[in-house]
Amino acid sequence: MASVNSFGSQGTLDVAGTGYQIFRLNAVDGAEQLPYSLKVLLENLLRTEDGENITAEHINALARWDAEAEPATEIQFTPARVIMQDFTGVPCVVDLATMREAVADLGGDPKRVNPLAPAELVIDHSVQIDVFGNAQALERNIEIEYQRNGERYQFLRWGQTAFDDFKVVPPGMGIVHQVNIEYLARTVMTREVDGALQAYPDTCVGTDSHTTMVNGLGVLGWGVGGIEAEAAMLGQPVSMLIPRVVGFKLTGQIPAGATATDVVLTITEMLREHGVVGKFVEFYGEGVAAVPLANRATIGNMSPEFGSTAAIFPIDDVTLEYLRLTGRPEENVALVEAYTKEQGLWHDPSKEVKYSEYLELDLSTVVPSIAGPKRPQDRVELANAKMQFHRDLENYVHKQVEAEGPSVDEAVEESFPASDPPTYTDAGSKIKNPAHLTVKRTDPDSGRAKHPVEVTMPDGRNFMLDHGAVTIASITSCTNTSNPSVMLAAAVLARNAVEKGLASKPWVKTSVAPGSKVVTDYYERSGLIPYLEKLGFFIVGYGCTTCIGNSGPLEEEISQTISDNDLAVSAVLSGNRNFEGRINPDVKMNYLASPPLVVAYALAGSMDFDFEDDPLGQDPDGNDVFLKDIWPDPLEVQRIIDSSIDKDMFTSSYETIFDGDERWQSLPTPSGDTFAWDPQSTYVRKPPYFEGMQARPEAVQDVQGARVLLKLGDSVTTDHISPAGSFKSDTPAGKYLLEHGVERKDFNSYGSRRGNHEVMIRGTFANIRIRNQLLDGVEGGFTRDFSQDGGPQAAVYDASMNYQSAGIPLVVLAGKEYGSGSSRDWAAKGTALLGIKAVIAESFERIHRSNLIGMGVLPLQFPAGESASSLGLDGTETFAIEGVTALNEGTTPRTVRVTATAADGGQKQFDADVRIDTPGEADYYRHGGILQYVLRQLAA
Repeated sequence: MASVNSFGSQGTLDVAGTGYQIFRLNAVDGAEQLPYSLKVLLENLLRTEDGENITAEHINALARWDAEAEPATEIQFTPARVIMQDFTGVPCVVDLATMREAVADLGGDPKRVNPLAPAELVIDHSVQIDVFGNAQALERNIEIEYQRNGERYQFLRWGQTAFDDFKVVPPGMGIVHQVNIEYLARTVMTREVDGALQAYPDTCVGTDSHTTMVNGLGVLGWGVGGIEAEAAMLGQPVSMLIPRVVGFKLTGQIPAGATATDVVLTITEMLREHGVVGKFVEFYGEGVAAVPLANRATIGNMSPEFGSTAAIFPIDDVTLEYLRLTGRPEENVALVEAYTKEQGLWHDPSKEVKYSEYLELDLSTVVPSIAGPKRPQDRVELANAKMQFHRDLENYVHKQVEAEGPSVDEAVEESFPASDPPTYTDAGSKIKNPAHLTVKRTDPDSGRAKHPVEVTMPDGRNFMLDHGAVTIASITSCTNTSNPSVMLAAAVLARNAVEKGLASKPWVKTSVAPGSKVVTDYYERSGLIPYLEKLGFFIVGYGCTTCIGNSGPLEEEISQTISDNDLAVSAVLSGNRNFEGRINPDVKMNYLASPPLVVAYALAGSMDFDFEDDPLGQDPDGNDVFLKDIWPDPLEVQRIIDSSIDKDMFTSSYETIFDGDERWQSLPTPSGDTFAWDPQSTYVRKPPYFEGMQARPEAVQDVQGARVLLKLGDSVTTDHISPAGSFKSDTPAGKYLLEHGVERKDFNSYGSRRGNHEVMIRGTFANIRIRNQLLDGVEGGFTRDFSQDGGPQAAVYDASMNYQSAGIPLVVLAGKEYGSGSSRDWAAKGTALLGIKAVIAESFERIHRSNLIGMGVLPLQFPAGESASSLGLDGTETFAIEGVTALNEGTTPRTVRVTATAADGGQKQFDADVRIDTPGEADYYRHGGILQYVLRQLAA
């Protein structure tokens, strides 16, 4: 904790007779004018000032923040807590378990390895909708989930019992972000530090990008990679630039026909168009008080979709009301109010705050909308949805042209939009970008199907399937399931539809996956569940399902028909992500919509539908029924909310949140302070990070005789580097699983196997789109293996193993913005395990650079204006890096000398910039990585 108090900010706050140590913001000149989010960061620096990594200069830089300036000052942010989901959380717990053994090996007490900041993990990413549309769906899906993931769950159950300050929410309890806002978030933290009870703002980082949902509660937090999360768990700060802050003013009221989902889709479109990547967004103005907490959380949740780091609402009476509703103790609510008012964190719309940029939305202008067919920011007004669908369908239906001889290709420009170039054929072979062709369209009406396709199901259902058919209608994802106004609106619409005699179309896979059991409680109390079920919307699980691709398979006959006829069918979901290929492999077009519109589209059965002019069906008297006839009255919805939701629902649901059901409690669970690794497990393996580690770090060595594993271009992202998604039998990862007796059907995904480094290392740099410039015209995870005669082509993993066997260190050469995109822990972990000692790039994405250091990999930057190409490096050279040893003297060299020696003995030399930017990063590198650094502190 802080050992320096340069500004004399430490003081005491008395709340109902309890004294809390606080660090007062008004001790620093300039604090009062800061945006809310930067005040939270300022308090963080005051409380953690240590004179080395966090100094008075950092505090002054933040207090004197220049709203107009581009971010340049790096600070160290220490989150109050860490939140994880199971896919990304398992490797964090694997590392903690491995650290326990390493501490014991060094003669220390393994029980000393515990999260130093509270860490909570919610198992919510593993449930899949295998069964739907019946009363057994929930039970069967949970059973299948346990069968698939038993090994991982046993490991997490051990972690739940072995670690202090680490808690696991078992499967089937809720979605991580909804559980966070309804229960885990403290808003103001209290913790005993050196004998004093401190109070300070709740902040968090999470291993899921939608951690920003908690911003709706006034809690500053965002998604990070696993390495940053592990660092935060172990008390280490997260490096960040002081950001620009966009002020977003809200005015007016949402009109009767629109929902919170329509608001968030409108805001997403506005902010994506404005450009907020790397910035904080902060909502302000008189209109903030009129935004219910659930709507604030819905907006915060979508922060990754519009690109901001955070999208935060300040704390006010609405926040307090929500804390009371969700069962937070009254003394906690009192502390939140007293602390935020004392620190100037309470929302006061009359106070002028300066922002870097400004936007404004009059909520009364919001109209019913959807977003798609492939990006959350592509908002379409519902009134224009059918027309826009026809335009978009052009990009999804196969069109072909025939070459007839040389001529200008005006016909191409006339017939095809630039976004959807045609496929050219000549004698059966494809011709790329021909300069002169006359073309004709073989299917001039390809924007529409020539005719619908008949499908007969085993149970007797018979229907026609066409382009645009809604094959999935799913009320899913924390974005909306934590918002009673839209969840109950969906149920009321279902009731109205059933009473009019309407039914969902027989080809629609329908589902409801609530974010917490509170949703089921208020559905039951409202008496509306039977109507949802009548339309096929049975509860299928409590977890993040459709929006992360856990939609489960379509019925076999429907899937086959889609494939055989190349139909462009659609999914409508109330989630936050609709990227191509994400929802279901059979579904090309994906749309985000509010829960009531999800139900409406299940009734319509197609995106080729105009809700204003096309009837959804007929009532018992034969009258046409339109959407306006069944649309829920917002006043009725509010009455149902008032009569169906109370504090007791939240307290009863959450008092046993960590207990789990009989399946969880009966899992055979290893006991003991250290984990009993199963040598047969293909899900959870002990990683080799600490093998041979000594109590004191060995001296840092220069790099000699290194070979280039990959030579990469610009904008190589962590998605290119890190394993993600499914993989095939002929990949190194697939071969590994087959050798260990795993059948192809049981491969699961890289995400589910993140606790097994053997699988993950084989998938590092194996993205099918990565281009290694050591090879000509080859895409995918391949390289040249210079440890073998002639440097033949080999899989990256196989070449790495050969190099390591021969004792040859490796480097990566890269271009600009290396490691951009989502920060993924395995992009750095896999790099280190492949034997890569240094990455030399033209520039780095900040977090990936930090992660490389955290794994003991040296980030170096080419001299300004230079690159591998300008220096004449082709990647076949042998590399030496000299001057790194200066780190042994406690100093960080500004540059090191790099020498590249070609096969003919010719040499090229240059001075590379050392991108170890803080004293803390230098300590991590000297110790071989952040985990080794912390481990030695604990063992000492």
